Amino acid sequence: MIDLFKKTVAKRMLFFIAADVFFIALSIWLAFLFRFDGKIPAQYDPFILRMIVLAIIFIIPIFYFHKLYSFSWSYVSASELVSLFNATTISFIFLSIAIFISHYFPHFTNFPRSTIFISYILVFIFTSAIRFSKRVYSHRLEFKRIQGQERTLIVGAGDAGEQILRSILSSKIHAYFPIGFVDDNPMKKGVKIHGLNVFGKISDIPAIVTSQQIKQLIIALPSASSTAIRNAVELGKSAGVRKIKIAPPLNEIIRGQVSLKNLRDVDVEDLLGRDAVVLDKKQIEQFIKNKIVLITGAAGSIGSELSRQVAKFKPSLLVLLDQDETGMFHIAGEIKSKFDTVITQSLVADITDKEKMHEVFGRYHPEIVFHAAAYKHVPLMEDQPDEAVKNNIFGTKVLIEASLSARVQKFIFISTDKAVNPTSVMGGSKRISEMLCQAYNQKNSTKFISVRFGNVLNSRGSVIPIFKEQIRRGGPVEVTHPEMQRYFMLTSEACLLVMQAGAMGQGGEVFVLDMGKPVKILDLAREMIRLSGFEPDKDIAIIFTGIRPGEKLFEEILTAQEGVAATQHQKIFIAKMADVHFSNINATLDDLKNSIYKNNKEMIASSIKHIIQSS
Repeated sequence: MIDLFKKTVAKRMLFFIAADVFFIALSIWLAFLFRFDGKIPAQYDPFILRMIVLAIIFIIPIFYFHKLYSFSWSYVSASELVSLFNATTISFIFLSIAIFISHYFPHFTNFPRSTIFISYILVFIFTSAIRFSKRVYSHRLEFKRIQGQERTLIVGAGDAGEQILRSILSSKIHAYFPIGFVDDNPMKKGVKIHGLNVFGKISDIPAIVTSQQIKQLIIALPSASSTAIRNAVELGKSAGVRKIKIAPPLNEIIRGQVSLKNLRDVDVEDLLGRDAVVLDKKQIEQFIKNKIVLITGAAGSIGSELSRQVAKFKPSLLVLLDQDETGMFHIAGEIKSKFDTVITQSLVADITDKEKMHEVFGRYHPEIVFHAAAYKHVPLMEDQPDEAVKNNIFGTKVLIEASLSARVQKFIFISTDKAVNPTSVMGGSKRISEMLCQAYNQKNSTKFISVRFGNVLNSRGSVIPIFKEQIRRGGPVEVTHPEMQRYFMLTSEACLLVMQAGAMGQGGEVFVLDMGKPVKILDLAREMIRLSGFEPDKDIAIIFTGIRPGEKLFEEILTAQEGVAATQHQKIFIAKMADVHFSNINATLDDLKNSIYKNNKEMIASSIKHIIQSS
């Protein structure tokens, strides 16, 4: 196999050397022919032969050292073109010097010097043409091959759009026949990308769909706002396009490259998401790179995304911890496959197990802890408040004490908007955990930071997967109340901002993330029904089931007493919280611990309320 490969490479090299020799000779002969208007005087015949010999002597070795005989013919690119230009220029500089000093030529007195320049141009053109010929031929074959597929318009003529087109042309199995692009950048109108036109702006989609008989859209706007994406989707649908694919946001693309395998159906997250998060990546890199990072709840929606985002910044060791064995198996495998240079350690463990947590922290000595492990479902925790208290409050306390014992540098607690004026056990448990972080921060050896944000789009158990399943079954879609509103964030956005807040935090802060405008759950349900190709209240019914125990119509991000202070990041604020004293909260926690073993829901709820109000 190796011998066959070597023979193929040798044959290709000999082919290009022979072709270059032929085109060098042809170029010099044509240069003289052009110079003398098609009739070369006989006295110049010796000059032509000598110039050809000298040109071959200089050009072939210089081409060889510029690796112009060792490249992939099918994938020749602009870098080879640059190398060819440099090599040709160097060769003709040497050739000109040799002609000038050689006794074979009469020192330029009667020598037609313009032939050198003409030869230079022709050699570059011919040698470029032979090298790009296969790619041009393959390109034409690719377009012929895909002409049987559905006519597709690419929305976005930037790097992502170009990468997707290149991926279509090089892929053997796909359903796209690209027709052209649309882009709102006026400089791109009329430009050709791999032979395809940029027809106009995004607002021109309906007209282009009609004139070009478009059947599919690919939205390649990974850094665009949800408004632009929603606009493109609505214009496509209004023009009758039913198949619409989208490239994910840049922060979800591991290596920044977009291809066909990244494309997915447009989902509600794309329409409800907000402008791309602008990060101080240098600050995050300094915070995480070459550090030992431990993430609790690593198999959950937030924890798993945190694991992916943290891995991008190359910690020296990434410790993943969760009591969900199956979830741990999946996220650990994903991290190892996508980030093979990052050392990971997967642990199945319960954060309420004090001895085990102290043993884990003592063994791995984490420098940064992201605490995302929590019971989060409001109705379930209303029914089982003892478990919410054990896990969310006392589990957090165990981790805080283990962090102090192991001299962790920073402990970042993932909180929620339900911790503000909590009406549920889950919200109350999160507020007390925030208070614990504030109180223990006074010990100074570890910086404790809380980050508070709203619902995460498409997280496990959230309304989006529930609505999807209800729509799949044909309805009805169940909404608790027509006025129910919630803040929503993309999982990737929330995790990136959590890392930024962790990098910024100096200890004791409760950071509040800018969650934009709240979304009506009823509007969300209707949009999801439309995305699935149905009409709400016509094809699929929407019914109202009533507010569940512990729920509020509207979640706040601050209490009436709290205000916010700005930070250097436009989407991160600091809540102005009252001081929490270490001795006071520890005393009240003893009463709470006693109540959870009496299996009295009212007593537990009352104890939580008392702790929050007395702070």
